Amino acid sequence: MQDFDGVVPALQQALSAKGYDTLTPVQRDVLKPELAEADLLVSAQTGSGKTVAFGMAIAPTLLEGADRLPFAAAPLALVIAPTRELAMQVKGELTWLYGETGARIASCVGGMEPRTERRALQQGAHIVVGTPGRLRDHIERGALDLTAVRATVLDEADEMLDLGFREDLEFILGEAPDDRRSLMFSATVPRGIAALAKKFQRNAVRVTTSAAESQHVDIEYRALHVASTDRDKAIVNLLRYYEPKNALVFCATRATVNHMTARFHNRGFSVVALSGELSQNERTHALQAMRDGRAQVCIATDVAARGIDLPDLELVIHAELPKTSETLLHRSGRTGRAGRKGISALIVPGNMRRKAERLLQSAKIEAEWARPPSHDDVLRRDDERLLSKPWLTDEIEEEDREFAADLLAKFGGERIAAALVRQYRAGRSAPEELREASEPAKTKAPRERVDFSDGAWISISVGRKQRAEPRWIIPMLCKTTPLTSQDIGAIRAQYTETFVEMRAGAIDGFMAALDNGMLEKTVTVTRLPGPPDLSASQPSPDFKKKPPRKDGPKKGYPKKDGAKAYNPADDSPDKPRPKKKPFKAKGSKGPDGVLKRGPVKKKDKKPG
Repeated sequence: MQDFDGVVPALQQALSAKGYDTLTPVQRDVLKPELAEADLLVSAQTGSGKTVAFGMAIAPTLLEGADRLPFAAAPLALVIAPTRELAMQVKGELTWLYGETGARIASCVGGMEPRTERRALQQGAHIVVGTPGRLRDHIERGALDLTAVRATVLDEADEMLDLGFREDLEFILGEAPDDRRSLMFSATVPRGIAALAKKFQRNAVRVTTSAAESQHVDIEYRALHVASTDRDKAIVNLLRYYEPKNALVFCATRATVNHMTARFHNRGFSVVALSGELSQNERTHALQAMRDGRAQVCIATDVAARGIDLPDLELVIHAELPKTSETLLHRSGRTGRAGRKGISALIVPGNMRRKAERLLQSAKIEAEWARPPSHDDVLRRDDERLLSKPWLTDEIEEEDREFAADLLAKFGGERIAAALVRQYRAGRSAPEELREASEPAKTKAPRERVDFSDGAWISISVGRKQRAEPRWIIPMLCKTTPLTSQDIGAIRAQYTETFVEMRAGAIDGFMAALDNGMLEKTVTVTRLPGPPDLSASQPSPDFKKKPPRKDGPKKGYPKKDGAKAYNPADDSPDKPRPKKKPFKAKGSKGPDGVLKRGPVKKKDKKPG
């Protein structure tokens, strides 16, 4: 049996049975002797083996020197995870890790039958793994008692804060004993995580593993530039080119997941879907189909970006770009786990290249930019795989030699080889023809500024009266002359003429190209000896000043009844205003002093 320093004997047996030869960096770091009873704040990337790490770290606290755990009326450890999939995966890892200790592990996650969970808690569970919402619900209903908890673990703590679970986490941790041991695992440690650790941990030790500093070294990133309408076709060619055991295709919305699931199913791929609209039972079956080989491709939203562990996942495809660099890292982290190699491919339409470059730069990732595999690339890769098949390279058995000779004599080598190729390609989807993707428009270099210090001026016989504007003056000047827009400087439009500045080296060729000074039938051009005197130009009639308003009060406005006209000058503070007559309501007062109004009598109509 392999001997691992710091691991209790019961867990060492489980690790040896599982085939562990060495521990990952995060597993070694949390088992250091000086951290045996300390609260920990661990920065560990996805796929670093942190589930086994915190399972081994809290084992001495739970076992207290014993080899097996006695019956527990209340849980001894609580593990909180952000998603149902991650919680169920953690439960599975801890089940085999604590198999020799007799530990009972219960799960409390949304989407599962709560009565079944309550029965499991009543029967006694040593470790409870759950999501924040369901755990709080059980606590408030009195089904989950945390008074005996010796250790709490927050897995993917940054994700739980991003999902809005802060209030639930504070409630749950507030129900646990203050002297418990607390471990927090997070890919990053933003301000919110630091504040949560300060509030619920006692002098937590910060642990940053070397794997966190060099993240995703086993993942090959490729950014594939495609035409906007060829996204699905490019993914088909990717799946055909690599033929991975498992592939995960990430989409932004549930609608896209449903569309692509139907599309790839029709193309002959074994596909399952994973999104938030599915029940927990459906999501569990989808992941199990990927693990046991019944499905090859999983189309998913970002609900699968964290905590999903598929051992044979070799390819991650980002059908739609993630919104943040953190999501990009977590999506890609589903592959390249525990020393295995993986590929993360971003599908980048032409108009999304700059966004993809910003995402990669923010995530500190260097990706290889390329085109997706073409139709011919896929067929060539099929030929290479066929030629490397062992049933072509292995020695011929004696029992097959006679029948092979009969086939060769009857059909010939060429016909047999062609049949073999057809049979090999029969069960595979045909590759797609892709269009050439247009490169994104490059940023124009700034135009060099032309020196007009010694420029010349001309006068054109049109101005604001003829609605002269630079947008049609410049094309008119360049249409029949050797001028370019860079040869034209300032344009000063007056009422009946327009002055235009030109580069000194262009004025002579421009004037020589004119027909006796005529630019068009009704437009003439005159060369000026120097800059125009704009102050002497005739002003436009549109800018004539209006006569000043006469002094004195405004005229009054006569009333309809012929009374005295209103004059604002009469409104002075020294002159008292006439008093208004008080309003008197019609009617008679009753004995209680309340005014009562009688019925309104209708006037009799006069006859005829």
